[in-house]
Amino acid sequence: MKIDKIELYHVRMPLREPFRTAFGKQDVVHSVLVKMSSEDEYSWAETTPFREPCYSPEWTGGAFLLIKEFLAPRIVGLDIESADELLKLLSRFKGNSFAKAGLEIAWWVLKAKMAHKPLHQLLGGKSRPVSVGADLGMQDNISILLRKIEQAIEEGYPRVKLKFSPECDINMLKTIRDAFPDYTFHIDCNASFTLKHLNLFKKIDRFELSMIEQPLSPIDFIGHAKLQRCIGTPICLDESINSVEAAEQAIQLESCQYINIKPGRVGGLLNAVKIHDMCEKAGIPCWVGGMLESAIGSGIAVELATLSNFKYPADIFPSKTFYVEDLAAPEITLCAPGKIDVSKVPGIPYKPKQMMLKLWTVEKAVVKP
Repeated sequence: MKIDKIELYHVRMPLREPFRTAFGKQDVVHSVLVKMSSEDEYSWAETTPFREPCYSPEWTGGAFLLIKEFLAPRIVGLDIESADELLKLLSRFKGNSFAKAGLEIAWWVLKAKMAHKPLHQLLGGKSRPVSVGADLGMQDNISILLRKIEQAIEEGYPRVKLKFSPECDINMLKTIRDAFPDYTFHIDCNASFTLKHLNLFKKIDRFELSMIEQPLSPIDFIGHAKLQRCIGTPICLDESINSVEAAEQAIQLESCQYINIKPGRVGGLLNAVKIHDMCEKAGIPCWVGGMLESAIGSGIAVELATLSNFKYPADIFPSKTFYVEDLAAPEITLCAPGKIDVSKVPGIPYKPKQMMLKLWTVEKAVVKP
């Protein structure tokens, strides 16, 4: 498959309301859209490292520039027959998983379209709806949080993720567990704690959470292994898993009992599938994470989540959850309570609305041979 042209769009998408986590508040989501063309066919993909390098060392402006100046020129004009071949061409450039993923995912979608298959079939997934959960950022008070949890339960979501940081009061978890004694919750710490907080995590055990997501520094595999040995609640690694090699280390050190896989964070869909398969062999269940993407990125995550070892409801959300109007169409919607359906067309059905793309584009570039 010859890559004839690559178009890049750095977009700025305003959120319905601010989303607060341990590393700050977001009013908008910055993302890079990639349009890849081959002959008369094209695909859309998305990679979303966020505007500032707080979730990872990458950031949207840097990813856009790196793809424009180095990555896209490395592959445009070439006939590339596999994702492995594409990643090997990009391997001379160190790190930058989100930037590489933008191109790699676009290649997958284009390959699926030209093969006349939905993306999930090319990845080895099944044509079935995907189970998804609700993700609640930090709220101004417990009353607001309780109302939002109740709404999520009424809408049929099978679990709720709660953001948690050292500034949070553990009594928040007690209040929530008392109000919803049998419901599935987990907390996401976004790497904001250290082993000095061990006693706090031992106290959290009594709330019977499904997991504690990324409590410690992303590079601290040994610390996570120590923490996991000291507490009963399963640890899930997110930010730590930025490569196949990182996942292998986490498994060998027994640093976690779950792994969250985000295609952008791990360098694309091929690496996501490799990590999924490695975890399945090791008996570690996975789930698909989200980065508040538009319907393009979310739709791609849905396709990935159809693989067999994605056991826990994904962080993939209906468009209305975070956006008054999604940049892309069709918008992501639930096909049943807590379920999002997979693509019924070759590749994926999602692409930008042209007026929204024009309105929200910060910068754009075209790369040709």
